[in-house]
Amino acid sequence: MLNVDFWQGRYDSGQMPWDLGAASPHFADLLARRPEFLKPGRMAVLGSGQGHDAALFAQAGFEVTGFDYAPGAIERAKHLYGDRIRFVQADIFELAAPDSPWIGQFDYVLEHTCFCAILPEDRPRYVRTAASLLKPGGYLLGVFWEHGDTEGPPFSTNEAELRQAFAENFELVSVEPRKPARDRAGVERLVIFHRNPSGS
Repeated sequence: MLNVDFWQGRYDSGQMPWDLGAASPHFADLLARRPEFLKPGRMAVLGSGQGHDAALFAQAGFEVTGFDYAPGAIERAKHLYGDRIRFVQADIFELAAPDSPWIGQFDYVLEHTCFCAILPEDRPRYVRTAASLLKPGGYLLGVFWEHGDTEGPPFSTNEAELRQAFAENFELVSVEPRKPARDRAGVERLVIFHRNPSGS
């Protein structure tokens, strides 16, 4: 079971192959190109880990809050970047609870393989959570893994699965070709979704 103890154990043991020690090159490239819609606003980072991606966007003028399940991740992120970013230890699914103060508070949701880190059966809950955090018309910016193996985490996904998973709440903006991030052999893909302006 991928509970908080599982993820905390990864930080305790130093087994964090997802951590590049820096922000994802996909996000750095996106900020360098800066599409018209990508203007500074409030951003939630789901599965923020040690905070590298959150820090990249904070430096670019975004108001960023990072959420992670593992206390160890939050401790490390606060140590590295806590002077300019708010980090919150939380089960991301609880962010969508009816009494959550985070509902509808963000212009962007950012994620770097968080969708691929959870169990595949929890993906519908993930989509509903991301949608609930966003203001109508907000954007989800995600780096997803497509390695083709049946085991995980990270659990593989592909463009067709992503289209289907997000279709009810989001419109697909772009899917970029897979390209490597250091030693990841071309398994990562940047995908951008637009929250339905109607809020549905």
